[in-house]
Amino acid sequence: MESLLALTAVFVVFAAPAIARPVAAPALVAAAPLPGAPDGARAYRVTYHSQDGGGSPIDVTGVVIVPSGSTPPGGRNIVAWAHGTSGIADACAPSTNSWLFGSIPGLSDLLSRGYIVAATDYQGLGGPGPHPYLIGPSAAHSVIDSVRAARGVPGAGASKRFAVWGESQGGHAALWTAQLAPSYAPELQLVGAAADAPPVDLSANLTGNRNAAVRALSTAYAGASWSAVYGIPLSTIARPVGQDLIRRLAQNCVTLDGFKLRTKIGLMRLTYQLKNVDLNASPRWAELMRANSVAPRRLGVPLLIAQGSADVIVSPAVTRTFVGKMCNAGQRLRFVEVVGGDHITIAKRTASTTVDWIADRFAGKVAPNDCARL
Repeated sequence: MESLLALTAVFVVFAAPAIARPVAAPALVAAAPLPGAPDGARAYRVTYHSQDGGGSPIDVTGVVIVPSGSTPPGGRNIVAWAHGTSGIADACAPSTNSWLFGSIPGLSDLLSRGYIVAATDYQGLGGPGPHPYLIGPSAAHSVIDSVRAARGVPGAGASKRFAVWGESQGGHAALWTAQLAPSYAPELQLVGAAADAPPVDLSANLTGNRNAAVRALSTAYAGASWSAVYGIPLSTIARPVGQDLIRRLAQNCVTLDGFKLRTKIGLMRLTYQLKNVDLNASPRWAELMRANSVAPRRLGVPLLIAQGSADVIVSPAVTRTFVGKMCNAGQRLRFVEVVGGDHITIAKRTASTTVDWIADRFAGKVAPNDCARL
């Protein structure tokens, strides 16, 4: 099962200028009680205002989970959770699936510490329009505005302080959130960003992957998304048979049970169709991958990055190179490497470490810095 799930983390994005709001408007549109919340908490499926990557107004969906008990002085701190790849079709929105609560690592621990958890679906998953798959500004806006939405949930008692934590696609979103939050949401206080196996150098993470099936599925998700959002013809990456397979596979969601047999067969066929495709050969695709990679520059908040040494989806070498560049830029950084760790389990295997790290950021402790030993 893990081998099937491992095929689902894909890492290509497009750039668009982020436009910061000069004044924060109320984000929450609606909040409906959601059954199945963990013990000692209540959950809401929320709809909230946000902006796409170019600054146009949109509505996004997600979930806000609020711990029970009295609100502490100063309000409850918020952890914004950014999920990994679930698909690009509307049916793939975590907030509409029963596996939602089990997919958030360390959720019980976060709630027991009194934190609100805001989990965005991202633009286009569960809301109108196509999902702009891994477009950095769009993902960051969806994450940040989920925090704003949480602050509007009646009785939540949310403070202005938040941390962001994401895995895979969500790790990329978390790093973009750390870059854009100060200008996009100056009324909020981001205390730290944690990213598990984040795709940071998108060209290297996508085109450099030796697993042909991973490259094929990533091309299906990204190609279908970009074709819808940006009008890039699928003919730039595939022949007619491959284009049809891309459209079909893009309708499938990632689940805990992997894929149906017909999806597996379609993936095998697409892998053959795309075996010689190199996205870097197209100047347009290459530039968009470059523009949406995470810039290795010093952030205004502490950073934690976790990576499994046996990850075949996000190259450990690419992550280590990024970490080294961040250290050279003067970033304060905690690096957690799990020897033998894979891509699918990295967030859960390091959850206790990450939750403790987040708690220390809310407590105002000096953030650890591993740069000297790397």
